[in-house]
Amino acid sequence: MSAANTLQVGVTRQRARRRTLMDAIDRPLLLAVIALLSIGVVMVASASVALADRQSGEAFHYLYRQLIYIGLGVSLAWPMLYLRLDLLEKAGPVLLLIGLGLLVLVLVPGVGRTVNGSTRWLSLGVFNFQVSELAKLFVLIYLAGYLVRRNDEVRSRAWGFLKPILVLVLACLLMLLEPDFGAAVVLIGAALGMMYLAGVRFWQFFVLLLLAAATLYSLAYFSPYRWARVVSFMDPWADPFNSGFQLTQSLIAFGQGEWFGVGIGGSIQKLFYLPEAHTDFLFAVLAEELGVVGTLTVILLFAIVILRAFVIGARAERAGQFFAAWLAYGIGLWFGLQAFINMGVNMGVLPTKGLTLPLMSYGGSSMVMSLVLIGLLLRIGLIRPDETGMARKRRTRA
Repeated sequence: MSAANTLQVGVTRQRARRRTLMDAIDRPLLLAVIALLSIGVVMVASASVALADRQSGEAFHYLYRQLIYIGLGVSLAWPMLYLRLDLLEKAGPVLLLIGLGLLVLVLVPGVGRTVNGSTRWLSLGVFNFQVSELAKLFVLIYLAGYLVRRNDEVRSRAWGFLKPILVLVLACLLMLLEPDFGAAVVLIGAALGMMYLAGVRFWQFFVLLLLAAATLYSLAYFSPYRWARVVSFMDPWADPFNSGFQLTQSLIAFGQGEWFGVGIGGSIQKLFYLPEAHTDFLFAVLAEELGVVGTLTVILLFAIVILRAFVIGARAERAGQFFAAWLAYGIGLWFGLQAFINMGVNMGVLPTKGLTLPLMSYGGSSMVMSLVLIGLLLRIGLIRPDETGMARKRRTRA
């Protein structure tokens, strides 16, 4: 066979593999993600235009940066489709150490970047990276592998149940030192959900849930600035120009939106009334400009993403790929909890937390990691029968 024919055969096989990949990919998940990204891009452009113009003289400064973050996220998500999940499972302990190391590194004076009183970022030159985003993923990867290796021990013995909890507590303590209370809440919720779905006894899960709730409440109560947020959340109109300012402005945005909104670009609250309009409170600007119809559309799209994560996880579990299944559940819980908390804060049903709306809010770390998680979900959705042997054998030995 000539070199030209060999090259042609290689190209044909590559095209065939790509067609097979696109045929097998979870299209409802992919379409929902594309829709959320598209709406998010439009809303970031609208919510940030006045702020960007005042700060830099370039009205679409934040929009351009957001598009770069999306491009970077997609470039990192694409290789996830070809990732060997068995290698990812084996790398879990190493990734856990890396994640914990990053959480320690960011606390070293002179290394971590401090913004608004929180030291959560490492400077990468082009942008600041929030290490807790990567650490959460590495903890969940380790936990998914642990639940496979020690499944019987987790189900039947208290010590088997407590060992991953100690790891979780350590990671959360490091996050709270930054402080990053929101990331700790999301990690705890996703990890506990994974353990419950993996078969942890209900009474153990219930006791741990109560302990987690009591701990989080205590952390809020004994921290003056956190408790001030709780008090202002309970009655923001008691001090609408100070502690309740952000929430009252968000509620005004929701009220002005009514059913169909004031139209794209028509928000009044984004004009320096609502702080963090393009990041944490993007959903409030969306509600003002797109109304109830727009907010319900976004909620529906997130519901599709979360539902598909659980469908993909259940499919992997039936195929015997338990590591992939627990990881898919964890990713679905991550998206669900973070979106719920962000929306709840914007609507005044939860105390203010510094959490972005996944796939929509402006922010490099959040956007890049959200797309990496989607890439992992799509990869898990591509599981083939010939990938299940190792998982079945491991499950039998556990």
